[in-house]
Amino acid sequence: MLWGERRENGIIVAAAEPTGCPMPQPNDLSRSLAALDENSTLIAVIEMSQSAWLIAGIIPGVERHAVKKLNPDEAGLLQLLHRWRDEAEKVGRNINRIAVAFEAGRDGFWLACWLRAHAIEAYVIHPNSIAVSREHRRAKTDRLDTALLKRAFLGWLRGEREHCSMAAIPSLEEEDAKRPSRERENLVGERTRIGNRIKSTLARLGIRGFKPTLRTAAQQLERLCTPEAESIPPHTLAELRREMSRLRLLAEQIREIETARLERLERQPNRGAHPMIRLLAQVRGLGIETADMLAHEAFSRRLRDRPAVARYGGLTGAPDESGARRREKGLARPAPGREQGAGNARVRRGMIQLAWRFLMFQKDSALAQWYRARTADARGATRKALIIALARKLLVALWRLVTTGDVPHGVVFRPAA
Repeated sequence: MLWGERRENGIIVAAAEPTGCPMPQPNDLSRSLAALDENSTLIAVIEMSQSAWLIAGIIPGVERHAVKKLNPDEAGLLQLLHRWRDEAEKVGRNINRIAVAFEAGRDGFWLACWLRAHAIEAYVIHPNSIAVSREHRRAKTDRLDTALLKRAFLGWLRGEREHCSMAAIPSLEEEDAKRPSRERENLVGERTRIGNRIKSTLARLGIRGFKPTLRTAAQQLERLCTPEAESIPPHTLAELRREMSRLRLLAEQIREIETARLERLERQPNRGAHPMIRLLAQVRGLGIETADMLAHEAFSRRLRDRPAVARYGGLTGAPDESGARRREKGLARPAPGREQGAGNARVRRGMIQLAWRFLMFQKDSALAQWYRARTADARGATRKALIIALARKLLVALWRLVTTGDVPHGVVFRPAA
């Protein structure tokens, strides 16, 4: 077990922290652990958009506010940084460190990887970790945003807490390993949408009970009739045929992804996150798809402790406290279109679904008994609230399983093949 933890009834719980300052974590992304010498460090931030980049810098020995707008061009950015370095050296400053930061967004992490390959320190800031004014009508421009980023990044470099938090920059291979699971999720969602469209189209004609995912669905479609014993109108029938063709294509692509994943696991069982996936898939009630998602989306990251695991899984609360008011607003949700700050939405959805399955397949486990003991005479709303707590405990328990080999008490594994 980790420092400060103990076991109660087979469940890992945290002990109270001792007084005094906590030891700095080597993978703590909430502050910089390297000392900052402002006289020899060139600092720059980038406000990125699809059409232009606005770069703002702090040049040692130069009083002016360095700001430059460029077309999205990494070579031009590198040239600008070198020009600013030369300006600092002309006034007697020896620049031995260049630190650049930008917010996580549409462009991902490629620019940070490219800058690091050219001997530039590059960091990606969690957008939700930047505090902004809550005034409804406030001035907002790219220049004001870069000024805000500069203050936050400078405080982070000084080692001060609560200024901003950096995102872990994955390698190209780690990013690529997430694509099959995410693509399959998108394809399954599209299959559900097409199936619902087919059912709603038939419902307008009074036809119900049709299942478009059956193998014989295409043949059944040709024999369908309205309650008035009329055939399906020709244009509607042509539309439904095209929808069925899309469903068949989606089914083939989903099978292709699943088959390729199983072949990779069998061909290279010890590569990357494959041992983690194979171990998770041995837990009864946890399928290969959920195991792949957890391994690549959560457990392959360097999460330092149990609270960090729960936060990244998006399974922590959002308290609202002011004066005598105390209420809980439910799960902390990420901003629209973002997964940072309030956890990974894929992990949250997968763990809530897994928690319900866990109660079915792991009835004798300590976690299932904990849930049943607290929901024996509870209402439906209480059971739904506690399933979140179960999902959080289960996520931490699975993380402990793959990182330290600590098997959750009472959990049953599938027999070895």
